[in-house]
Parts: sequence; C-alpha cells; structure tokens
Amino acid sequence: MFILLLMVLAMLFSPYLLIPFFAFFALLVLLLPFKFTINSLFHIFTIPSQIYRIATNRVLRRNHALEHATVNVLERRYGYRNLAGYAENNGFYIIGTNNIFQVEQAAREALTLLKRGEKELAVHDKCGTSISMVNFLSAIVFISLIFATGNFSIINVLLAILLANSLGPLLGKFVQRYFTTSTDVAEMEIVSSYYAPGQMWNTPARIFVKTSWIPYL
Repeated sequence: MFILLLMVLAMLFSPYLLIPFFAFFALLVLLLPFKFTINSLFHIFTIPSQIYRIATNRVLRRNHALEHATVNVLERRYGYRNLAGYAENNGFYIIGTNNIFQVEQAAREALTLLKRGEKELAVHDKCGTSISMVNFLSAIVFISLIFATGNFSIINVLLAILLANSLGPLLGKFVQRYFTTSTDVAEMEIVSSYYAPGQMWNTPARIFVKTSWIPYL
C-alpha cells in the first residue's frame, strides 16, 4: 500500500521518476519467456524420470499412499490445513505439526481405512505429484505453442499457465492414483513414530512414521 501511494505521488508530481520502474518492468516482460523456456525444458526431461522412479518402487508407492491417507485423516479429524509430507522406503515424514500422538493415531487409522478399501484417501490435492504435473503440462503446452505459432512471447507463457492450472490438478490425481501410490497395504504395519530434526537450522522438525511388512505365510 505504501509503495502504491509513492507511485501515485510520483506520477502526480514527478512522472520522470517512474521511468526506471517501467524500464525494469519491461525488461522482466522480455526475459520471462526465456526463463520459462529454460524451466519448461528442465521439467520435460526431469519430471517423467521422477514419476518413473516412484512408479517402479512398490514399497515407496505404498508408503506414499499411507502418507496421503494420514494427512487426510489429520485434516478431517483435527482441522489441519498446512500439512506436508514425503515418503521413504521405510516410512514417511509428516511436516506441519509437533503432536506426535495425533500423527501416529492418524497413521494407524489411515492404514485401517486403506485396508478396508477406502482408496480415495491415497490421493491428496496438495501432493507434489500434482504440482509436478502442473509444471509438466505447462511446459508441454508452452513448447507446443512455440512450434505451432512460432511466437516466442509472454502470451504463450500465460496461455500455458492458464491451461496447466486448469487441467494439471486432474492429471495429478490420475498419476497419483495409478502411478505414484499403491493401496496394496494388506501386509503393512506401523512400527513407531518419532521426531526427526530438520535438515537445516531454520527448517521445522518433522515426525517420521516407520513402517514395515508382514508377508503372508
């Protein structure tokens, strides 16, 4: 608000002071398509390999499903809205709460519900897979527009972002359901949960839920 007021005063009393601002803004507009192109090429080559790595790891997919289900239960039961997490081969992390009792109880409830067939719990709107799919789709659309129109402009950037944010979440849920999670958790059990320190001094503590497998005899 203060910056906007200064701009209005500058336009009224000394419009020449705004020349550097508009020059900087114009430079950003010109450079944005170049930056978007670099990011698009990066996403096109890296995101499929990331999805493939998860899709071919059954243990990771199961832990990923339980991580999502745990977050869904925590949100539904305790009203959390800003939780995050990620899966490993021996369990998964929950970030955004320090209540280890709630996390473990939610994880055990989530596992029970998955075993009962509530497969929808394995999908979460804020999963990194969905975000990756938005980035991947925007990259595909942007590169396709460049080849189709020959127009290397910010208009293509905006069209790519608009389309990706419209269709990307749907594609993300599809990829989650069939490629990056697995609800085949009949042999799965929760061993324990404990606090894990942040990876850097300014990152929040994480709660790790350790899992294991009891194969049928």
